Amino acid sequence: MKSFIIRILINAVALAVTIMFVPGIYFTGGIDTLLLLALIFGVVNAIIKPLFSLLTCGFYVVTLGLFTFIANALMLLLTSNIATTVGIPFEIENFWAALIGALVISIVSFVLSVMFDKKN
Repeated sequence: MKSFIIRILINAVALAVTIMFVPGIYFTGGIDTLLLLALIFGVVNAIIKPLFSLLTCGFYVVTLGLFTFIANALMLLLTSNIATTVGIPFEIENFWAALIGALVISIVSFVLSVMFDKKN
């Protein structure tokens, strides 16, 4: 349970950094809404992304893994669509904003995971 909460908090911080620094990504909610958005993002990445990766594994091989960036951007766009459907004010202007946002989220999540997600 502690690991799950840490993962949600890492996602929330990564999303907050992305919202602050990436043009074309907009969010007007509070911290509670950001945590809910992080939960949605985590569920999308835990359930849908593996299925998507399995179906598109040929693209990963052909592009030598560069398709990962596109897959991450698509997962971020899907998170945005789900969030707006349930009333969370999170919008992404276009695919390029999603691509840059996914890159920022990956970097911030990696750094925070190394810092805080240590197995004791």
